[in-house]
Amino acid sequence: MIKNNKILYFLFPVLLIIGFTLFSCSDEMEPEPPLSPIEALKKFQLADAELEMELVASEPLIQDPVAISFDEGGRLWVVEMLGFMRDIDGTGEADKVGRISVLFDDDGDGKMDRSIVFLDSLVLPRAIAIVDKGILVAENIPLWFAEDTDGDFVADTKILIDPEYGGLGLPEHSANGLLRGLDNWYYNAKSKWRYRKKDKEWIKEETEARGQWGITHDNAGRLFYNYNWSQLHGDLVPPNLLKRNKNHTPFSGIDHGLTLERRIFPIRSSPAVNRGYIPGTFDEEGKLLEFTSACGPLVYRGNGLPQNYDGDIFVCEPTSNLIRQNKITEDGFMLSAKSAYPNKEFLASTDERFRPISLASGPDGALYVVDMYKGIIQHAPYMTPYLREVTLARKLDTPIHMGRIWRIKSKNSSISKTTDLSKLRPYELVELLGHPNGWTRDIAQRLLVEQNNLDIVPNLVKMITSENPLGQLHALWTLEGLSYTETQPYLVALKAKDPKVAQTALRLVITLLSEHPNIRENISTFIEENFENVHPLLQMQMVLSSSEISSDLSFACSKKFLEVYADLPLSRDVVMSGLENREGEMLRFLLAQEEWQDYDQNREIVIELLTSAITNSASPSEIKHLLTRIENNKKTTPSWIKLALINGMVSSKAANDGLEIVLDHQPRLFLNAASSDENLKLVLTKLEYMFTWKGKPKRPSKDTNTLIKIDPTVFAAGRQQYINLCASCHGTQGEGLTRFAPPLKHSEWVTGEPYKLGMILLHGIEGPIKVNGKMYDIPDILPNMPSFSTLQDKDIAAIATYIRNSWGNAASPIPSRVISGVRVRNQGKVTPWYAAELDTLIFDATQ
Repeated sequence: MIKNNKILYFLFPVLLIIGFTLFSCSDEMEPEPPLSPIEALKKFQLADAELEMELVASEPLIQDPVAISFDEGGRLWVVEMLGFMRDIDGTGEADKVGRISVLFDDDGDGKMDRSIVFLDSLVLPRAIAIVDKGILVAENIPLWFAEDTDGDFVADTKILIDPEYGGLGLPEHSANGLLRGLDNWYYNAKSKWRYRKKDKEWIKEETEARGQWGITHDNAGRLFYNYNWSQLHGDLVPPNLLKRNKNHTPFSGIDHGLTLERRIFPIRSSPAVNRGYIPGTFDEEGKLLEFTSACGPLVYRGNGLPQNYDGDIFVCEPTSNLIRQNKITEDGFMLSAKSAYPNKEFLASTDERFRPISLASGPDGALYVVDMYKGIIQHAPYMTPYLREVTLARKLDTPIHMGRIWRIKSKNSSISKTTDLSKLRPYELVELLGHPNGWTRDIAQRLLVEQNNLDIVPNLVKMITSENPLGQLHALWTLEGLSYTETQPYLVALKAKDPKVAQTALRLVITLLSEHPNIRENISTFIEENFENVHPLLQMQMVLSSSEISSDLSFACSKKFLEVYADLPLSRDVVMSGLENREGEMLRFLLAQEEWQDYDQNREIVIELLTSAITNSASPSEIKHLLTRIENNKKTTPSWIKLALINGMVSSKAANDGLEIVLDHQPRLFLNAASSDENLKLVLTKLEYMFTWKGKPKRPSKDTNTLIKIDPTVFAAGRQQYINLCASCHGTQGEGLTRFAPPLKHSEWVTGEPYKLGMILLHGIEGPIKVNGKMYDIPDILPNMPSFSTLQDKDIAAIATYIRNSWGNAASPIPSRVISGVRVRNQGKVTPWYAAELDTLIFDATQ
């Protein structure tokens, strides 16, 4: 560890550039030549001896592939990004040299024989989706629909769908994916927009922002994605349902980090890593320690690998020439992931140019790997001087325009000739909705929706009543895609044995309420009679849907849901999502329950969230009602509830944005504020700022919230994040909880050097720790505090800023760039810190 010198700590990476450059150029690390496909195949190591890899296509048939997709005839469509990093400086990046090619396997041996350029003259294309008679293609910034009108596999028309699709236009930080979800919408990574064709028109709709490069879905339609530093995230709740309440900002359910595992196990050294100069990036053999470029996730839903692979999620790591396999665990409506192998990867290579950047499923049920086979994969604007030197020294800038597509399958499975699904009759496609291969099911659903033939409805209804959950799910979404609004099939599916089918049916039938108000009673009865006995996933959907039925039903379901899943932040966000402008009613309903008078930290959090939402609604009558309840001197409102109400009001976004409520007179609450205890005095000062009355001095133009100038939006977001994610261990008032965690109030770890707090939040901390003169160790606290590494930098920064300026703490805010810097400078740190270890990092502020 580095001691006593702040300048040395920050300059250390610069000093290491020389050492690592010399290391990369030493005799032991001579540049390696590019390999032919036959030679490259020998360099792969598969963890499962029952699997094998085969070449599907390579240069010159394809060049610089970044994404692929099979069409209904089994033809392979390839996105070729020929303009990306043709030299170390990225020269000519805006040249129109990119293209979309179609590859054909003429002899049915599983290897592509020829290609046709469907569309060329593109700038950095990066994603496609095959749609009716053409494709959606994402270029540098615009999104196009290109159509082949005469069947020669060459585009005849090119229609602009969205001129702003790509955002920044930077390949690794712009929209990509174009994944057709089970719900018939096209979703994207690094984007907050989704698309859908309706009545010959393309619709663009806002959704939650997701991921960085690549997006996939499981059999239930849940979306998964990742970030280069965090390998697997996903949706626990259907899209757009958690964002219905404008008075509440959810912090769970979407972008859920499934695993904290960051350690990787490459089988070769990787000196050409952008931040390879950072201490701890490599092990003693020069192998990268953690994910730096996770991308291209894929939920395996095929039948070309053994059955135990079904539902596993694969993630590419091109910098270290490997692919991770994750096993997924479902616990109610929660999901988590764990590497399939404790100390090795599903696939790894000793070939330095093997660059797996995306994955795909095929008509044969196999797993397909898109290998860009390129020395340089870091975009020029982000290339460090270190990486530039190593890249040139290792001659990774040449050759260019190579690329391979690989197939992974069971050794005992053979390649069968692909059936052209477009030639099947509609009723035959319906039968394929229950096929064991997810690719086949997806294509069959898409074709049925595009054909828009309502004559197949009886066949779909028959599939819905089958015992095949996969077929039931696809049949339900096919009906939705056909805009079928008769309610009977959906009502029947509510009683399905599989909870995912019943959840989907409830999700769909609730959208038909306005057109069929008579089904309200059917849905209400179904929820009332079954809520306590169904799967948690269906319970969650019942809470989400009951808000569309009646307040009584919604409140009753929500109360039960909160009782069962009280310790899960998602349970609170699910409840809050359906309460827009009814939060006051819900609060009164809960506080009328006898058990809600007894203190419970989870109840305290719910009360605070409801109060914040009420305040955000800016309803004078509801806010005055809150004030009246706080002032109530009767025992009907315990002091802990009053404090929760006050905290909810002062931490709301509206209050921090300068909300002002006019009162007739000064509330009694503020008359004795000066004599209150420290915590209450602080929050009452903030609360008083919200109100004005006759004779009150004019308030300042800006409320600073704390003794230090803090962005009010960040402060409010930090409080919301804190009570959802941290309060269960540290207490709602930062007081610390016995058997869980030490206090944050008056903690030198909180108010000290920002970088140390960032390191703790990003990587966790374990072992004994001294706080405010007192030593804490197990069993008085948990063995370790977990990492928050799956959170975005801005969210970690908000939490840090909040706890540094609450409960009497007063310290400078921590901007997200500090968290980002800490994340970068501690590349390779995959275990929690020890307090003694952090104590060695003492910066000398005088230097």
